[in-house]
Amino acid sequence: MTNRVSYTPQDFQKMCQQAERDHESKKLTILLERVKRQIAEKANPEAPKPPVTAITNTGSFRQFSRSAPFDR
Repeated sequence: MTNRVSYTPQDFQKMCQQAERDHESKKLTILLERVKRQIAEKANPEAPKPPVTAITNTGSFRQFSRSAPFDR
């Protein structure tokens, strides 16, 4: 028989709230990077464009698929 970790409802709720804050923080970071890139592109339109990257749940970077507009 395996031991299950059972959290109290309050602890579980706190963990869910922390996970939601972490997720929102990652989305905000990606949004800020996108805005910075757009500002840089407007300031220097002749510069080569770097590939678009995103942070996955594991913290590693991946490139967005250019063929799927709703990949985010």
